[in-house]
Order: sequence, then structure tokens, then C-alpha cells
Amino acid sequence: MLGFKVWVDADSCPKQVREHIIKSAVRYEFEVSFVANKEIISQEESAFCRMIVCGNGKDAADNLIFDGAGQNDIVITKDILFASRLVQKNICAMNDRGFVFTKYNIQDKLMERNFNMNLSEIGFGSKNKKTYYGEKEFGKFQRSFEREVESRSVLFPR
Repeated sequence: MLGFKVWVDADSCPKQVREHIIKSAVRYEFEVSFVANKEIISQEESAFCRMIVCGNGKDAADNLIFDGAGQNDIVITKDILFASRLVQKNICAMNDRGFVFTKYNIQDKLMERNFNMNLSEIGFGSKNKKTYYGEKEFGKFQRSFEREVESRSVLFPR
């Protein structure tokens, strides 16, 4: 097995992203932990994947991932506040659209998030906005994820 793990904040992770991660885990032989407050995947899907069901408390999945993830690992999350915590710990965080959060861009993403929340609080926009996720977004994720995995395959071989 490779010398890194992939952690997935799985509650809001699209099915096609989860399936791609499982296929990549089998191909490259790295461990994946899907973390959520309910079972998202079956344990039989791959010998390299495990499902961790955590409590329903606020940030329970985030905290479990944060405590378990190491500096060589990759974390998939849509949560910008959580991504900020990971970046501070020098852990690779990316979203389901392939955007990799770094120390150079995380402050801009936090400001954008806060701006959008403020707009929704005064009646412009919506806090629960559904965003489109299609082939273009998935393709960006695939390319970005493969790039991160391949770079680690070279740096942290079996």
C-alpha cells in the first residue's frame, strides 16, 4: 500500500466522486476512509476502503478526519472552514470540483464564503443554494485528484 491515505468528508460528497476515489484506491493501492454520520458506502466495495460512521454532533466528521489525517494525506471536503484548519496543519485539502486549498488561496475562499453568507443574511441569495454538479465539474475533480495521487505515488511509494 502507498504511504498516504485519502479521507473523504462523505456526507455531501457526490456519488460519482466517491466511485472514482474507490476505483483509484484499487488501481494505486492506497487506503481511503469515508467519514459521515451515516453509512454511505458498503464495506464490501473495496479492500482499500472503509466507512467510518461518527456521531451526529457538530463537526463530528471534520474532527475525526482532522485528528486522523497526516501531512502526506489528501482530504476531500466542501467545507471551507474545515479546509482552512487542514491547510494550517499542512494537509492537502480539495473539494469535489478539484479545487485544491492552499495557504495562498484559503483566505480568499474564506472571505468569499463570509461575503456570500452576509448577502444571504440580508436577503440576497440563499443559504441553502443548490449548485449544479455535472460532467465538467466532475472532470475537473478527476484531473486534480489524479494529479495529487500520482505526485504522492512517486513521493511515498509502497
